[in-house]
Order: sequence, then structure tokens, then C-alpha cells
Amino acid sequence: MDILDYMVRYGHEQVVYCSDPSCGLRAVIAVHDTTLGPSLGGTRMWPFPSEEAATIDVLRLSRAMTYKAAAAGLHLGGGKAVIMADPAKDKTEALFRSFGRFVDSLDGRYITTEDVGTTVRDMEWISTETEHVVGVPVSQGGSGDPSPATGFGVYQAMRACAQEVFGADSLQGKTVALQGFGKVASYLAGHLREAGASLVACDVSPRAAERAKKEFGARIVSPDEICDVECDIFAPCALGGVLNDSTIPRIKAPITCGGANNQLLEDRHAEALKERGILWAPDYVANAGGLINLSFEPTGYDEDAAHEKVSEIRQTMERIIAIAKAEGITTARAADRLVEQRLAAVRGIRRLAVE
Repeated sequence: MDILDYMVRYGHEQVVYCSDPSCGLRAVIAVHDTTLGPSLGGTRMWPFPSEEAATIDVLRLSRAMTYKAAAAGLHLGGGKAVIMADPAKDKTEALFRSFGRFVDSLDGRYITTEDVGTTVRDMEWISTETEHVVGVPVSQGGSGDPSPATGFGVYQAMRACAQEVFGADSLQGKTVALQGFGKVASYLAGHLREAGASLVACDVSPRAAERAKKEFGARIVSPDEICDVECDIFAPCALGGVLNDSTIPRIKAPITCGGANNQLLEDRHAEALKERGILWAPDYVANAGGLINLSFEPTGYDEDAAHEKVSEIRQTMERIIAIAKAEGITTARAADRLVEQRLAAVRGIRRLAVE
């Protein structure tokens, strides 16, 4: 992999490789774009098979964070970090404190938080070495678990899609198929149940599936069956790449909107959804609630203000739908255009200031 060529191609500003043999730290931090503000994104802990796999992951995810922050109207850029280790057996205070020092060395260009394989406790350890971390416990002035905000944001995006497809934003009597039933899906399910929707769910974990059934009255199907369910909204809430050549022809819902990241296996699959008449809520728009919630920490967390900002995801989704309809393009392209226009406008202001 030619890393510098990749960075130039996709607009990355900086990649930092971190090594501390004393605690076994091997990590990569990627800063994609700081046009709108400091980059913010989670630290993922995972036993990547190679440095190249870790680097590809962090570059791809940091770019997605730029788009997510920009679409949400935040004054933040996109960044991400990965620690090449097994979260089940390699976590130590020393490792996370060492990583915190590397984050601090970037002097605020990168702000970290939880991601796959990391927790609030890990952020506590990082916070002993740097102030450039969010997602710390509420007891320490943080916002805590971002999952409730993410679930609420996905629900708001669903309402915008329902308004477009069904002529009303109510989900009363609608059937939603949840692919995956982790934390975000469970909070989303709470809003859906309150709205009067019926739920169908699956998860690779029998315990998670049983929770969906017991606590939310969901009908449980196997992961292999979820794409074939007759429903009004298909909600990917598990792994990425779920919208692909195999699954798109099977989806029976007129709306696809969920909390998973990187739902399209390839960019062309947005067009495949459009050709089938399926309205897709771009994932980085629908699932931005957690990021929005975290963005309030550096200036002093305000739960009410954060909740109000997350609710604006509905208006953002409405704008994207309107652009897509007016220009005959996919919602994916409409969302990207919204982001790129905002980034270009702010870059223009900066050039003017320099001149």
C-alpha cells in the first residue's frame, strides 16, 4: 500500500504511527480534515492481521468522520485511531496512558473517544495523560455512553424518510426489521415501540436476540432471514457492507435506515437501491447522534442542548431527500454534495483570511 498516494487521493492531512514497547502499544492515528475544526473520532482496539489492514481501516474511518461531522453541522473535522491489540486480553492502564500521551502530542488536532473494543474506563485512563478525550463518565463532566443519542438520531432520520415515503412521519403500525440488536439498536427499539411500530430482529448473539423479544416484543428471525422480512423499514444496525449485490434484491422495505457504519459495500450500491425504489438514509447522517452528543463535551456538556442538536438529524435528512429528488441523484450523492459544499465554503473563507 502506498500510504502517501492514498492520503493525497482522499484528502488526508496526517497519519501518526505510535509505538511503545514497554507496554506493547502499536497504534495508528489518522487526521483526515481539520477545515471545520479539530478532528474527532474513536479509538478502535482490534487484533488486525497486519499493519496495512490497520492503516486502511483508520484512513477509511477517519474520512467517514469528516463527512459525518460536516453533515451534522458540527465545527469538527474527522479523525480516527486504531490500537493493534486484542481488547479481550491486552488492555492495561499503561497501554492506554501511553496512547494518551501520543494523542496529547498532537496538541488538540485529534480528539479521541470510544469505539469498537474500547470503553468509558479506557477513556478514563487516556484522560490522565491528555485533555483531548471525550466520552468520559458523567461523574467526570462527560456525556457517558453515546448509544442513546445515536439511537435517537436514527429514529429522527426514519421519521424524515417515513414522511417522504408514507406521507406522514408517524411510525404507528409500521414494521421495522432490525439487523443486529446491540446497544444502538436497543435504544432505537425503545423509540420505535413508543411510536407504535412492530419490530422484527436478529442478532448473532442469542442473548441479544432474546432481549429483543422479551423487552421489546420483537419477532425473532435468523440473521440469514432478516433481509427477506416483509417490512416497512429495513434497519442495518450491525456490520458494514450489508447493502450489496446479494442483499439489495432481497430487501422488501421501501426504506432502509439504520445505525451501522459503512452500510454500502461499494458506492455503486446506492444507485442499486435507488433503482429498486428504496429510499436510503446515508449512514453517516442517520447515525451521527453519538458524535453530536460528544461534541458538546469540550465546552461543557449540556444534555438538553445536545438532545436538541441530535433532533436536527431529521431536518438534515429532509434536505438530502429534497436535493436527491430535485437533481435526480442518489441520497448518498446528495449527502456527499452537502458536505463537500460546506467544506469548500469554509476553505474559501480561510484562503481569504490568509490573503
